[in-house]
Amino acid sequence: MQIELTVKNEVVAAIKAVYQADIAPDTVQIEATRKDFEGDLTVVVFPLLRYSRTSPENTATAIGQYLADNLDLIASFDVFKGFLNLKIVQSYWLAQLKEAAETENYGFVAPTADAPLVMIEYSSPNTNKPLHLGHIRNNLLGWSLAEILKANGFNVVKTNIVNDRGIHICKSMYAWQQWGDGKTPESAGIKGDHLVGDCYVLFDKHYKQEIRELTAAGRTPEEAEQQAPSMCAARELLRKWEAKDPDTVALWKRMNQWVYDGFDITYRELGIDFDKIYYESQTYLEGKAEVLRGLNAGLFEQEPDGSVWADLTADGLDRKILLRSDGTSVYMTQDIGTAKLRFNDFPIDRMIYVVGNEQNYHFQVLATLLDRLGFKWGKTLFHFSYGMVELPSGKMKSREGTVVDADDLLADMVKVARKTSEELGKLDGYSDTDAEKTYRMIALGALKYFILKVDPKKNMLFNPEESIDFNGNTGPFIQYAHARICSVLRKATEQNISLILPKKLPSLLDKERNLLKTVTAWPQAVREAGTAYSPALIANYIYNLVKEFNQFYHDYSILSEPDTDVRAFRLVLSAVVARIIRSGMWLLGIESPERM
Repeated sequence: MQIELTVKNEVVAAIKAVYQADIAPDTVQIEATRKDFEGDLTVVVFPLLRYSRTSPENTATAIGQYLADNLDLIASFDVFKGFLNLKIVQSYWLAQLKEAAETENYGFVAPTADAPLVMIEYSSPNTNKPLHLGHIRNNLLGWSLAEILKANGFNVVKTNIVNDRGIHICKSMYAWQQWGDGKTPESAGIKGDHLVGDCYVLFDKHYKQEIRELTAAGRTPEEAEQQAPSMCAARELLRKWEAKDPDTVALWKRMNQWVYDGFDITYRELGIDFDKIYYESQTYLEGKAEVLRGLNAGLFEQEPDGSVWADLTADGLDRKILLRSDGTSVYMTQDIGTAKLRFNDFPIDRMIYVVGNEQNYHFQVLATLLDRLGFKWGKTLFHFSYGMVELPSGKMKSREGTVVDADDLLADMVKVARKTSEELGKLDGYSDTDAEKTYRMIALGALKYFILKVDPKKNMLFNPEESIDFNGNTGPFIQYAHARICSVLRKATEQNISLILPKKLPSLLDKERNLLKTVTAWPQAVREAGTAYSPALIANYIYNLVKEFNQFYHDYSILSEPDTDVRAFRLVLSAVVARIIRSGMWLLGIESPERM
């Protein structure tokens, strides 16, 4: 907050005036005063003792007196051991509330044309399976991070790289050829991404059976894996695809379109969008060209079998294959090409990859390779590394068909929201249409909040029933608080009660002051979330704001308050809280119903 900087600068002046010492503002530690003490801000005195050369109590008292004498913002101060607790004048907090009430996008910084451009890559699905719970966390983190950076004044491009080529795609294609019985999404009555995903699982089933048969016939496990007919056929399909065999390319296009159509439905359900989509099939050739350029320049090595490798041991990494012996590409090749094309397409100041922590090493290698190839932006790429989502039953495995499908999860969340809401009577009196719309808001709010409230770096355990609870740190708990405030404001409008902030008020009561202080911390929370790349900071701020509001609402009357100035103040404060809830939840991709 600005007030913290003001107090820091004044403490610097106090040290100069009282102890004749020069210190930097960063030396001064300021934190919010604990609720069991009187005050708003606390100066931690211990780091300043080296300059005062006296006791913590004497130092705090001297600094406190200087601040009280020289800073109009200080109403009073109190000393407790090595802590200086400062109480800020009431007029400051009321001025902050006035600014919040009159500022449409309070806490946000509008991007300008010359603001830095950040590109954020997220989703990055393979076209051999539908989106699953792990993809949901990726998409929610990427979309939310984009909106948070926009709120911090950055220009943002949201991008996706679709991994639409490679051996995994060819496995699904071969399985459809052999065992698909000519099914299409229309004839089977299922989404295209589900149909292709079923083929991928079917391939793995037959492949494992072939391995068992070959090992029983005397092959080693490694030989069996390489010689299994299904795997050989899939590799041949990949070779034919890269050779542009017409029939292979036609089948590839057909099955990929099934998947794209399915993805689009899921993205719409999640509220996820992109400004630019890249496809590996269009970028890998660019990557191959860069690898061959590096080979000719002596940056890479070619083995006798024709494969191309990068020796990165001098960089603390290992040897990395860039082209297979048959000339086909690997993921790294594609990522090199995609990075080059993106920087050609956009004047990017920062490139952020939202990818799980299982790929930490991959992005260390990518940055090193791009730097070696001479791209000045290579080492500036940022890997937004997040933890995995697990279930009570453990990790998910796509090839074994044990993933939690995104579409099934969304449908189940709506069922849970409907069941919970009906049991609690939350939507009694709603029309069927309005009730279903609200169930979806609650379901998506529960899912998104439960995932985004967790520190992105941490692994997390997802529990649908726990996420939908109307109590505790959940999306529905926050949505219900917003609806409660909207109900109060509607009644005020119906009763023609003014929502204009009074110029003067009696002394703020404790819970009014606590709520108001939390409100004024919103801009700082937005900045910190942008700096830390953490939607969790937004989620936890909003939860704390709602807790403070609920205590305020429980202890103080609003509409029935007899003092008209106090009533107007509480209504304006409530309206600002509702707006911040809407803004914060929007940064998480969550709608805030006005009725629940």
